[in-house]
Amino acid sequence: MKDLDAFYRGADAVALAGAVRAGDVSAAEVVEAAIRAIEALNPGLNAVIGAHFDIGRAAARDVARDAPLAGVPFLLKELASSWAGLPATNASRFLQGQVAAADSVVVGRIKAAGLCLLGKTNAPENGWSIGCEPVLYGRTLNPWDPAVTCGGSSGGSAVAVATGMVPIAEASDGAGSIRVPASCCGVVGLKPSRGRATLAPFVDYWAGGAYFLCNSRTVRDTAAYLDAVAGALPGDPYALPLPDRPFAELAREERAGLRIGFTVTDPSGRPVDAAIAASVKAVARVLEGMGHAVEEYDLGLDADAFWRSYTDMTCVETAAFFGAMEGVLGRPIGPDDVERFTAAVIARGRATNGLEHAARIDAVRQAGRAVVQDLDRFDIYLTPTLTQPPRPVGHYDMSLQDLDAYNALWSDAVFMAPFNASGQPAMSLPLGQTATGLPAGVQLVGRPGAEGTVLAVARMLEEAMPWAGRRPPVRW
Repeated sequence: MKDLDAFYRGADAVALAGAVRAGDVSAAEVVEAAIRAIEALNPGLNAVIGAHFDIGRAAARDVARDAPLAGVPFLLKELASSWAGLPATNASRFLQGQVAAADSVVVGRIKAAGLCLLGKTNAPENGWSIGCEPVLYGRTLNPWDPAVTCGGSSGGSAVAVATGMVPIAEASDGAGSIRVPASCCGVVGLKPSRGRATLAPFVDYWAGGAYFLCNSRTVRDTAAYLDAVAGALPGDPYALPLPDRPFAELAREERAGLRIGFTVTDPSGRPVDAAIAASVKAVARVLEGMGHAVEEYDLGLDADAFWRSYTDMTCVETAAFFGAMEGVLGRPIGPDDVERFTAAVIARGRATNGLEHAARIDAVRQAGRAVVQDLDRFDIYLTPTLTQPPRPVGHYDMSLQDLDAYNALWSDAVFMAPFNASGQPAMSLPLGQTATGLPAGVQLVGRPGAEGTVLAVARMLEEAMPWAGRRPPVRW
């Protein structure tokens, strides 16, 4: 191929895999193009915090050309997922030096799909931030404007994808962590339905509130990745059956006569940025122009009460995780081992009794069920991803010890965690802009298990309101 680097910069994962299958380019050549991109861009952005180019090169040599994503360069998030032999720190100084002993099940599926790992992406400590500024690895810069957050917790993945280092990277979401960085960086981020992919070797995270998938630049890449990793294991607590056709095929379907709801009203009563609200309304008008029935409908939820229950529940989950790791390391957490916010979370979790924790889990699940029932009238529900433009760097300050003050900083993400609790698929698309020209996501929410509908509508919007030409001003 005459200009491989130019082809690589413009191609998505599906196109790259197609070129490898056709013999137009080898997997090894694609991987080398990705390495050049990472070496050129990452020093100024800090999205990739662990380069493992040798693993990617070895995978490219052995990849089956007929694998669905053969030869596609890939990055794994430095949080929870296990790739045997690679660091497993959760971006925490306490876990520095820990190495994964085995692959998680989804990582096995990633390898089988032909993806070639080149490194790991930055994340905040234990994932509990919608910024990406861990003490251990340093902050990741937003390529659109380094003065504002790139979003989190999958900030490294979103930046790597937005800048073209890789076409696709792992992301995970406990309260918006796939969708928020997608919005801040102008990429695609789908939080799948609860139970869509196994969490094994773990059984659960945060009472069904955590999900794993990816950031990408195109809807078809997200669908292809979902096809690669989807599927529960026997005995998984939230198992969903797979559809009778691939998600990539469902995404190509034309959908007519859908019922679409939308809101630009924060359920907590806080203002929504005017440009972001206008973006949601513009998407609603486009869908109405396609012939769908569109109506404004505000989410019925006591969002502040829900958020208190959700965050207090996760304190116990976090304390349990770090308690288990104290057993693995054979020592207690010291004052310099974790960030001050994390230490406060652990302390609150350890001070919570079992009855309180059970009541909070029940409150979260009650709220999730109420959200599903409230929105069941709609095939798709539109919201802002974030209600405000990306905040300045340092806004989500994990040196705070006041948990309630820190958690109040998440108010811009009011439309995120309710859909973690409800289990519905929720997808941020780069369909809007702020008044200063930064990306702003619009979120599509579907019924539980209906990723096919979400992907199909997302693909229709991608064609009607294309975003492929909007790329951050980075230099190769």
